[in-house]
Amino acid sequence: MIGYFTKHTASIKDDVLAGLTVALALVPEAVAFAFVAGVPPTVGLYSAFFIGLISAVFGGRPGMISGATGAMAVVVVSLVAMHGIEYLFPAVILCGLIQVAVGLLRMGKLIRLVPHSVMLGFVNGLAIVIGLAQLGSFKTLGENGQMAFLQGVPLALMIGLVALTMAIIVFLPKFTRAVPSSLAAIIVVSVLSVGINTYGPASWVPAGQTNVMQTVDDLVSNNLKARAVQDAAQAAHGGIATDDHHAPVDVSVLTQEEIATTIASVKPQAEPLPMLFFMDSRYTLAPMNLETFWIILPFSLVLAGVGLIESLMTLTLIDELTETRGNGNRECLGQGAANIVCGLFGGMGGCAMIGQSLINVNSGGRSRLSGIVGAVGLMILVVALKPVISMVPMAALVGVMFMVVVGTFEWSTLHTWNRVPAGDVIVMVLVAGYTVLFHNLAVAVLLGIVVQALTFAWHHATHMMADIHFEDNRKVYQLHGPLFFASVSSFRELFDPANDPEVVAIDFYFSRVYDQSAMEAIDKLAERYRQEGKRLHLQNLNADCRQRFERAGNLLTVDIDERDHLHITQMI
Repeated sequence: MIGYFTKHTASIKDDVLAGLTVALALVPEAVAFAFVAGVPPTVGLYSAFFIGLISAVFGGRPGMISGATGAMAVVVVSLVAMHGIEYLFPAVILCGLIQVAVGLLRMGKLIRLVPHSVMLGFVNGLAIVIGLAQLGSFKTLGENGQMAFLQGVPLALMIGLVALTMAIIVFLPKFTRAVPSSLAAIIVVSVLSVGINTYGPASWVPAGQTNVMQTVDDLVSNNLKARAVQDAAQAAHGGIATDDHHAPVDVSVLTQEEIATTIASVKPQAEPLPMLFFMDSRYTLAPMNLETFWIILPFSLVLAGVGLIESLMTLTLIDELTETRGNGNRECLGQGAANIVCGLFGGMGGCAMIGQSLINVNSGGRSRLSGIVGAVGLMILVVALKPVISMVPMAALVGVMFMVVVGTFEWSTLHTWNRVPAGDVIVMVLVAGYTVLFHNLAVAVLLGIVVQALTFAWHHATHMMADIHFEDNRKVYQLHGPLFFASVSSFRELFDPANDPEVVAIDFYFSRVYDQSAMEAIDKLAERYRQEGKRLHLQNLNADCRQRFERAGNLLTVDIDERDHLHITQMI
């Protein structure tokens, strides 16, 4: 993966051009995630602006891009469906406050606990998710008012221009690096697309459409029309929602005339600039009371966890690609501040975007300027240059995202799976599979960490052994291996209280006592020796282990050999 992303030195020109490339690529993703979350497209676009700008200025990883993401959208959709959009904005604000608290408590360093196998599963799964998400751009509005895959000439042209975009991104850097290859590809393919849409035969245009090559504007319009038809079908069903908020409603209850009327009723509307949500007449305010707090708290906790895990994982990946180091705690503070402001201005929240971050890095973006240009450029495109962005074909943006997929996927895992431990392979497949199937990155990463930790514990549990020797009329068990909850069974099997001499010692010079399960196992072993009329001593405990026994006080009745302990302390 690292080999694909060429190394750059930071420059203002590269940062500005990379930021413009990111701004173009942000538009369809922000709109798509808004549809996933069940909120208007402008909510996703303005969320991408606020999250992107504030995290670029105050976050802990220069060159990393943040915005509205699918990982948080799948959490938001449940809240909006169950309680309404008016509960979304306080939930996003609370999410930001939680993230700020995590940063102030300096818990960002916990990202170090993520194993490499989990990281590989994360990036591979996310690459597959990004790739599958692009399939929606190969769809247009069908005769039944639902999105359907392109066919015939439009499909062939779409595939051809996607391939051309990818070819430009790959081969242009071999001739010049004056402009980012992704930006150059978007410009070239946009010009070709405008020519096709202007001079192409009318027979190439899909039924009900105005363009042969679907543009960003077409995609937004088609999705709005499809959503309107879904809402009409929902109303025809009596307004009964399905259990799955993502499941389409059966539109067969509508006649073709009703579908046509519904589609015709969807008109583009001028959206106001972002304003504080409690001043926006489009929304009713959720009651500011304890009941509202308990409603939004679970969603805010999940949003905060998903956002921080995805952001810190992306930060680690960008660190690896650029061979620099970001600040995890500062990133938590930056993401939290961004979500607080985003919520205040009626946004859906967001976090770091691995796909856009990789586009930025590969285009030469290294400093905070690239993220700032990306966010500001997005707002300019949406507000002032809407006719320009409306002409950008989806083929160009899909090609850019497919190259992100190629660069994100860790291809080396395909031929090294039989050279690494089986447990690591299982974790990689588990994390990648869960990410692809459920699109829940936070749970996927946590699940991988838990499985990896259990695998680690199991392996170390089998490494408990003892060398036995006699000294000063005592039988000494020289332990080897960590003593903790998983190894206590092996620990108990090492001893023979019935046949051991009157004085037995356990030497911890090569071992450590790590938890209460280990201390309890030692206490029960000492009790077995007392029942046999014998004594058990502990020796060569290090300072941490000794402190644990001293803190336990009367809860444990064991004899610690003071002389040997002090002797080892002096040696250390």
